[in-house]
Amino acid sequence: MVTQVTSFGRSGLSDWVVQRVSAVILGAYTVFLAAWVICSPDMSYADWTELFSCTAMRIFSLLALLSMIAHAWIGIWTIATDYLTPMSFGKAATKVRFLFLCVCAVVLFVYLIWGIDILWSVK
Repeated sequence: MVTQVTSFGRSGLSDWVVQRVSAVILGAYTVFLAAWVICSPDMSYADWTELFSCTAMRIFSLLALLSMIAHAWIGIWTIATDYLTPMSFGKAATKVRFLFLCVCAVVLFVYLIWGIDILWSVK
């Protein structure tokens, strides 16, 4: 059973929608990048830098980054609630799950800040 400590009051439907929308965004981003690389056989560092210096590409990349973070968080939360259970950890399951989710949240937050710094510091 999932307690409010780790569920943060979200609903399964909203998680499902976020997971599907983020998957579509990540898929579109991957297809776009793959097509761009395939269509640019003589690609140089200057071409790559020019692509990511475009504001539209930075926004698309930021959207993909946010989608990846949201998608990962929902997946991690689902895994934590499915496998970090009282059957596995006894009475400490809620504390273990909470600690695991806190560590994962910090890691995802660091990835987000790092990604934003990389995207918007391209000169």
